[in-house]
Amino acid sequence: MRKDEKRDLVKQLHDELGDAQAVFVTDYLGLNVEKITQLRKGIKEAGGSYQVVKNTLLRRASEDTSAKAIEKLFVGPTAIAMAKGDPIGIAKALVDFAKDNEAFGLQGGVLGEQVLDSDAIQALAKMPSREVLLAKMLGSLNAPVTNFVGVFAAMLRQLVYVLKAIENQKKQGE
Repeated sequence: MRKDEKRDLVKQLHDELGDAQAVFVTDYLGLNVEKITQLRKGIKEAGGSYQVVKNTLLRRASEDTSAKAIEKLFVGPTAIAMAKGDPIGIAKALVDFAKDNEAFGLQGGVLGEQVLDSDAIQALAKMPSREVLLAKMLGSLNAPVTNFVGVFAAMLRQLVYVLKAIENQKKQGE
């Protein structure tokens, strides 16, 4: 690879690392092309990207990004998964792939400014997706209003019953 190509690749990687919500470092040694293609497809469907990168280029590209915190993981055969959107989906894709492929290893990652080890990535993968969490939060916010409306409607209903009973009493008294 020529110097200008390396420079362009480092700039592109730097931009992608800067925009990523999370970056996960994996060890792909022992996987064949078919398995790596399967992994890439799963990560792409989850809204991310997966690529094998030379460690020296990755170190240069990680300067001034949150991925700098995991620079110590850039040793040996390294591939990175970058979450452009929801990092939980990428973590789930990686953990599911690791369950089926013993040769695949999760080394660690970074979520925002938080450094993650492989156990933390597995815990992240067990979390519900962003949409589910938002739905739960909206349900929690909606519950007090719903309860208030129910109580208010019950009070009105009781008032109507009392008025109806008074009306019936007056009709019987006439």
